[in-house]
Amino acid sequence: MSDAQQRIDDLVKNSEVLLFMKGNASFPMCGFSGRAIQILKACGVDPKQLRTVNVLEDDGIRRASRNTATGRPSRSCTSRASSSAAPTS
Repeated sequence: MSDAQQRIDDLVKNSEVLLFMKGNASFPMCGFSGRAIQILKACGVDPKQLRTVNVLEDDGIRRASRNTATGRPSRSCTSRASSSAAPTS
């Protein structure tokens, strides 16, 4: 497992709700990221539980989050409830 993959794994395991996005919750830097924040708020996610990772600030995480089949970024949001049910590779 690469360093970036290990950091992603640690972030997922140690966050109630985690969103990999462009920008942050206060300043989303693309429409998808802004919409994702709106949806999480509409679903009642407590802002104190929400952790965001700005993929534009961390090249390793940005590269590791790319879909290997398409080379395009994977848009990712996870919570402890969903990550426990997610398949492992």
